[in-house]
Amino acid sequence: MFRLLSYLLAAMIAGAASFYIPNPTAVNLVAGFSVGMFIPLLDEIGKNRQQLRHIWYSARYRNRTIRVSTAYLFRVKLDDKYLLIRGKRFPQFQPVGGVHKLSPQGSSKLSSMGVASDDLIPLDPASTGDLRVRVPGGKIAQFFNWFDSREGREDSPWREFQEELVATGILTPANFPHILHNYVRRDVDKIRYSPYADSLEILVADIYELVPNGDQERELRLLLNSGHRDLVWASAQQIQRRGATPGQPHQVEIAAHAQRVL
Repeated sequence: MFRLLSYLLAAMIAGAASFYIPNPTAVNLVAGFSVGMFIPLLDEIGKNRQQLRHIWYSARYRNRTIRVSTAYLFRVKLDDKYLLIRGKRFPQFQPVGGVHKLSPQGSSKLSSMGVASDDLIPLDPASTGDLRVRVPGGKIAQFFNWFDSREGREDSPWREFQEELVATGILTPANFPHILHNYVRRDVDKIRYSPYADSLEILVADIYELVPNGDQERELRLLLNSGHRDLVWASAQQIQRRGATPGQPHQVEIAAHAQRVL
């Protein structure tokens, strides 16, 4: 962000100066410098567009409260099939993953910003510490600066993978004592009104891809053919259609956010 502001300031000064310099040669030099600054300026705007958006939100919605929910999701793929698991709260199949957890330090930091816990989902042992919160609109940029710092919040996708697939016995601890994964991307949705939450809302999802070793891939292939009642191996088309298959009865409901792992 500092580099962006520096480029912007330099370009503005150079552009303004060109109107007050009588020497044509000097004007050409200043104009050339101004044009030369335009390309890195655009590059920095592209790199910081998310942060600029959140600064805009902080100004526009400063008197509103914004619901923010952040999560991480796993892309587990074999051939052209994606692993989805039965949801715990809703009757649908979804990617392995869940909401980020806060540490006590993170909770204290958010409290200092005036961030409150979200009451949309009842608190229970499973949801305590979830990063589903209500953020004062004027603090949106500050909140995301904190979130990007990774300070005081969960920064590994292992917990949900272990809880949903290993602790439940779907996968064996012998082959999955740990995992290797690639970070794919972060999806930060634009702000929107959510009828479900009855508020403005921003959803965030970090996407990871499992990189199985030989033993893990063999076990996953056995699981693919097992017909496990709590799992679905869905094609990209099925996920995009929310579980519908042309010409067949709609038997499987796939969560909309499953499309994020494609």
